[in-house]
Amino acid sequence: MSQSWLIAALTLVVSAVAVPALAQAPGADVDARPDPAVACHVGVYRLDDGSWVDVAPLADEGLRWRRLDGSTGRMMLDARGQWVSTLGFTARVEGPQPQLGSCEGGRIAFEGQTGRRLVLEVRETTFVGQGGTRLKGRLILPPGDGPFPIMVEVHGSEGANALDFNAFQRFAPTEGVGVFVYAKRGSGGSEGRYTQDFHVLAEDAAAAVVEARRLAGDRAGRVGLHGASQGGWIAPLAASLTPVDFVTVGFGLAYGALAEDSDQVMLDLKAKGWGADVLGQAREITDVTGAFIASRGAVGFDGLEAVRTKYRAQPWFGDIRGEFTGLLLNTPNEQIVAMAPVLDVGTSWDYDPLPVLSRLDASMLWIQAEDDTGAPPEATRQRLIDLAAQGRPVTLLEYPDTDHGIVRFETAADGKRTAIGYAPGYYQAVLDWARTGRLDGAYGDGRLLATPRR
Repeated sequence: MSQSWLIAALTLVVSAVAVPALAQAPGADVDARPDPAVACHVGVYRLDDGSWVDVAPLADEGLRWRRLDGSTGRMMLDARGQWVSTLGFTARVEGPQPQLGSCEGGRIAFEGQTGRRLVLEVRETTFVGQGGTRLKGRLILPPGDGPFPIMVEVHGSEGANALDFNAFQRFAPTEGVGVFVYAKRGSGGSEGRYTQDFHVLAEDAAAAVVEARRLAGDRAGRVGLHGASQGGWIAPLAASLTPVDFVTVGFGLAYGALAEDSDQVMLDLKAKGWGADVLGQAREITDVTGAFIASRGAVGFDGLEAVRTKYRAQPWFGDIRGEFTGLLLNTPNEQIVAMAPVLDVGTSWDYDPLPVLSRLDASMLWIQAEDDTGAPPEATRQRLIDLAAQGRPVTLLEYPDTDHGIVRFETAADGKRTAIGYAPGYYQAVLDWARTGRLDGAYGDGRLLATPRR
């Protein structure tokens, strides 16, 4: 029987490590809030040597510190009231052990230095996005009176309120880069409903650019868009709707969302040691699951049943994961039907970014993780290199030994990865691109794979 609905919008993960499919429904985190017991400590702190430490909120318990060099750790209060920091995203008590003072004092002790929480100039606003939806936003300004570059932060697939959880809004202004951040529709006081419709989200982002310019007034310098993960589809699309000076994409894809699932399936199987013959058979499966998703289930279950019957007994069948293929293969049809209303978030499965990227005149910096399991980089890498060779304004910086989020990781005996920090140079590259539209010198061990042909 034909069904007409969108089965799933399983997300590109922005966090440091991938979560299992359906760990939560897309957008289920729209009501996430910072831990109220420690939220008063959130801010960016200037240390004695002039460097900074950002202290960010977490939705569950504790805080997260980070530095310009990519080092980071989770901070938790122990039974004695002392702060204990774990390395990266691990559970190991290792590395710097920063200590925070009272909420009122706004002080931090970090690696033998003291620091004071900075007071940033913030301009709150409500602006109108796609379809008249009213969105909450804010512009955070660097110190001074002169013009400054502005990054408009574009969400990934997360539903959580960026006004609470975006870290760039605190540390980028300390580096002279203003930030405009806004709550995605359906979160943080913004109207509307959570969606993964790229066209709707791009119109929201384009409206945010206009509002950022208005708020900054004559202090507005270069204004551009910074999007990560799913935001890599949305930021360039938004740039095609309103004039911008630059676009920065972190760990995004230059091809469509359906191909992402297929590439992830191939990575899963390769990781298990399966060869080209198995990959060819798996491609037949992903063609079927992709057609099912793209049609919003209208093609019915005949194709799924056929590949289940044909391949279920194969020893590699159980190793298939991907964004949604593993779910579709291993979930009874009636459960798929029952799950659909919860998981229908309007994802633009048919969107191909190539026409937009081929026409866009704004300078684009793409930053990729070489070993990205959430957004496999091979096809995107080649597409961006080709675009640069054709004279399009594309620069590609790739970090070896990193996963989704541009995070460094360690690998356990069972193959599971745990993030230990962000790649050195990653944050600096984002900030420099906003300031000048150029990458000068080295950015950690990032490799420049493409620059525009002059």
